[in-house]
Amino acid sequence: MTKTVLCAVDINRPVEEKPVLETAAKLAALDGAQLDILTVVPDFGSTVVGAYFQDHHVATAKQEAGKLLRNLSRTTLGDEVDMKVRHIVAVGKAYEEVLKAATHAGTDLIVIGAHSPDLKDYLLGPNAARVVRHAKCSVYVVRS
Repeated sequence: MTKTVLCAVDINRPVEEKPVLETAAKLAALDGAQLDILTVVPDFGSTVVGAYFQDHHVATAKQEAGKLLRNLSRTTLGDEVDMKVRHIVAVGKAYEEVLKAATHAGTDLIVIGAHSPDLKDYLLGPNAARVVRHAKCSVYVVRS
């Protein structure tokens, strides 16, 4: 029985992420599981680019990501379902933050999208592939 479903979405691709979120909600509803929706803001702090960003820029980006995540959730799933969702905004590398969130929440199932791959990522995108490879729970990949 699934108790927690974690859906990882890229808020910069709302059209492509809609079917991923819909699938996660359906899978969570099957077992009456908690649905957690996660998006990740890139962490520029450890790169050369990070020297040009101050902490308040990251905080502002995280706040804006939270607004966009809630909007995506509400418009895709509706207000009633969205009220029960836990919205998570993390900062870092996408695959690492998905795995951390899954471990922290005791997630039973991760739902992630794999979108039109480039030649170098023919089977799965780099983040989806890493999540599939390293997750300690089942991973459901939604192709779009």
